[in-house]
Amino acid sequence: MFKKILIANRGEIALRVIRTCKEMGIKTVAVYSTADADSLHVKFADEAVCIGPAPSSESYLKISNIIAAAEITNADGIHPGYGFLSENAKFSKICEEHGIKFIGASEEMIAKMGDKATAKATMKAAGVPCVPGSEGIIADFEDCKKIAKETGYPVMLKATAGGGGKGMRAVWKPEDLKDAWDSARQESKAAFGNDDMYMEKLIEEPRHIEIQVVGDSRGKACHLSERDCSVQRRHQKLTEEVPSPFMTSRLRTKMGKAAVKAAEYIKYEGAGTVEFLVDKHRNFYFMEMNTRIQVEHPITEQVIDFDLIREQILVAAGVPISGKNYTPNLHSIECRINAEDPFNDFRPSPGKITTLHAPGGHGVRLDTHVYAGYSIPPNYDSMIAKLITTAQTREEAINKMKRALDEFVIEGIKTTIPFHRQLMEHPDYLAGNYTTKFMEDFKIKEETDN
Repeated sequence: MFKKILIANRGEIALRVIRTCKEMGIKTVAVYSTADADSLHVKFADEAVCIGPAPSSESYLKISNIIAAAEITNADGIHPGYGFLSENAKFSKICEEHGIKFIGASEEMIAKMGDKATAKATMKAAGVPCVPGSEGIIADFEDCKKIAKETGYPVMLKATAGGGGKGMRAVWKPEDLKDAWDSARQESKAAFGNDDMYMEKLIEEPRHIEIQVVGDSRGKACHLSERDCSVQRRHQKLTEEVPSPFMTSRLRTKMGKAAVKAAEYIKYEGAGTVEFLVDKHRNFYFMEMNTRIQVEHPITEQVIDFDLIREQILVAAGVPISGKNYTPNLHSIECRINAEDPFNDFRPSPGKITTLHAPGGHGVRLDTHVYAGYSIPPNYDSMIAKLITTAQTREEAINKMKRALDEFVIEGIKTTIPFHRQLMEHPDYLAGNYTTKFMEDFKIKEETDN
């Protein structure tokens, strides 16, 4: 087992990993930029090393600085969390070269699943259902036109190196294809330095449902049920729940088997997520695989009483998994609390938190690194907390979330708490009747007290 783990991340996920390490008797090392000196993950780790100035390119993305921090503290493992370097094949390889265990996927796994076109080809070979479309990278616009005609409109153009919704364009008719092709490539080139594109059939009334998997070093994998992540804004998830209100036992069994097949085909080691698009007829198609822990992992932990971070660490240490597949026994909902102004197009709202009152009570979990007096830096992702409620039924979990949101007081900055309060009252959300297009029609109403 590991003696000391460096957490190559910041904020609530770094704190989350530190907590499990402490419970396992493992020493921890926090790394931080100058903007994060007052973050709770720095305060609660056994050791802390400053790895650079505020810009992530000079700190959290600076591989040489992180490796140096691991070496001077004698860390024998590095947990990357999510974001930053968590799916960076080069970082995984460098850790291995320096004799430090990367608690995540191998260089080969990340490379194989990180490029969307390669991942799709791999999954087709594994027999996992995939969305019809191009077999790989589209050669040129003439090829693009031909594939679109064969696939049938509507289609979706996607950047192979994409993420966060960048380099994606929906095309409903042939005359719009050229503009979409040009703009998607331009956006992808600017964001990722790569303008390679591929194409898929556009799934109508889609739900974004992902299956949590864990694989061990012996090639065995299991699934830990699904999460519904369909409520999104600009392809960024806002809230998630498990079980999905759209799920049936039969569909869960089929999707679970497909996810395990995917993981075992590539001999996946660690915690990962196989993400699917599910249409209104409950046909499902592989979308991508995230070779890391997910932001929304706590809701899975809540409904099956399972510590996913602990499992990541055990698998990385060579411990085999049980091989058991899981079915949710409870219902859990997560609301991502961002430092954003929902009444002003969700504009980021960094600054000092003057007052904070955290909600509590039975079935309420709050993962956060902020506190009263903490200043949120403008340099990073705006998520500052994850509020999770768990209950026997979906209705009870929603009612518990309403109560917890009302209790959650954050002053000095704007947050998305008012948005979530209104979401929890929306008729379609209450009915479980939502798709990835839900936010296109959602209108937030001004509140007298926000």
